[in-house]
Amino acid sequence: MADKLRIGILFGGRSGEHDISLMSARSVARAMNIDKYEVSLIGISKEGRWIGGEDPMQALSSGEEGPEAVLLATPHRKMLMQLSSSSESGRFNLEDVGQLDVVFPVLHGTFGEDGSIQGLFELADIAYVGSGVVGSAACMDKAIFKAIMVSGGVPVLPFMLINRSSLEVDADCVLARVEARLSYPVFVKPANLGSSVGISKANDADELLLGLFEASRWDRRIVVEQGINAREIEVSVLGNDYPQVSLAGEVQPRREFYDYVAKYVSRDTELVIPAEISDDQMAKVQELANAAFKMVDCSGMARADFLLDQESGDLWLNELNTIPGFTDISMYAKLWEASGVSYPDLIDNLIELALERKADRDKTVRNYDQ
Repeated sequence: MADKLRIGILFGGRSGEHDISLMSARSVARAMNIDKYEVSLIGISKEGRWIGGEDPMQALSSGEEGPEAVLLATPHRKMLMQLSSSSESGRFNLEDVGQLDVVFPVLHGTFGEDGSIQGLFELADIAYVGSGVVGSAACMDKAIFKAIMVSGGVPVLPFMLINRSSLEVDADCVLARVEARLSYPVFVKPANLGSSVGISKANDADELLLGLFEASRWDRRIVVEQGINAREIEVSVLGNDYPQVSLAGEVQPRREFYDYVAKYVSRDTELVIPAEISDDQMAKVQELANAAFKMVDCSGMARADFLLDQESGDLWLNELNTIPGFTDISMYAKLWEASGVSYPDLIDNLIELALERKADRDKTVRNYDQ
């Protein structure tokens, strides 16, 4: 039998979505075929400390220390290292733990889904699952993503970008600007976060002000978006240059909107797969998701979230999630399962796509000799 691929599952991280990442990583680890893969778990604490050892998941969950680990940003050593210190000399020592063929980042939000960690993988010249620096960063920042979609003709709802500094200097002026351009209700979101952390719905000026300050806790850039009476339609995208799009599903939360509790805590949210929409609407959702995925140079995977206006029938792209949730109630895998791709096969496909993208990067000439 051929040697097993060595996969590093990276999870946790310095993000408001740290706990979600742990849930997703458990699911991914359980789905790994041990006949194909040799799996190393690599945790990152909320403070940014990398943890290796036998059970970094337990260490992060319990707050234990665990042995410190590091991935060197050098292309000649695709090696997970363990960091130790000598009490006698006071020096730090690096010890090889094992070489990695592919890193599977299950890091939601800041420092994981925004291109930061992808930059490290590029420096280390290692294959990794998911989008690169550009696609990750563009999709993570909701304002930048929407601006790109507008330039490419993909419909997005009217929105405004507010800086935290403007809010701190003159909140009344910010309120006046929003009310002059948008009508209630509006949604207020940190520009660079996911899993509905820090998001609120505002029906009046008081709620808007509270929402703005809450979102400003999570990011210096805040997006205020026009609210509509909408159905939430989602599709999953899988591939590199020639992506495939799943059947569409519909999220029907029992809460006012699909917030953090509805996604990860409550079991009351109903996921309808396939969504009860017309064939034309299904085709349109898939077409727009494919176009958006290519437009921002995504790779590997993404979940495209749409809003379907219940009054006008208009379809709006809300966002692309480049590292969507992998919990047992997550939409990404369920949509592919309904489209004929099992969860283990989905993991296999993502790893193959990571290797394919790495092979494509290796074709690029790096040295210019005159």
